[in-house]
Amino acid sequence: MSYTEHQHEAEGIVAGCAVVTLSDTRTEADDASGAAIQRLVTEAGHKVVHYQIIRDDPGQLEPLLAKLLGREEVHALLLNGGTGVSKRDQTIGVVRRRLDVLLDGFGELFRALSYQEIGSGAMLSRAIGGVARGKLLFAMPGSTKAVELAMSKLILPELRHLISQLNK
Repeated sequence: MSYTEHQHEAEGIVAGCAVVTLSDTRTEADDASGAAIQRLVTEAGHKVVHYQIIRDDPGQLEPLLAKLLGREEVHALLLNGGTGVSKRDQTIGVVRRRLDVLLDGFGELFRALSYQEIGSGAMLSRAIGGVARGKLLFAMPGSTKAVELAMSKLILPELRHLISQLNK
């Protein structure tokens, strides 16, 4: 089956998405990145089935991922924040341990697209995506422009197709 046929086959899929912002300072009132993800998910015809802000702390992220990965209505977990190189950026280590399948292309393409927008600063991002317990798991940087780029250029164009493939 061709790529186009795979895309067509997946057209009717509506993904249930969990959105998690990792931040030591953001609140629902000022979480522009989390709001952007939710808006883009909804505009693409999918559902936000969970939204939460937690500290960038493995002790909070580990149990939340376990809970969300166990929910039947969650098809994709969309994380933002904690992907940089500072001591507080611990999201990637937790996500890596959860992934059964790494989608190398997500991080590679995200950094390539980011490079076009911000130059060499793109190499500071450790954005990662893959499959954990049969569900999609993406960790994006916390900036609003970064999540808009990742969602609009990479995740949303392939979300239905990815879920279709996981259901085979």
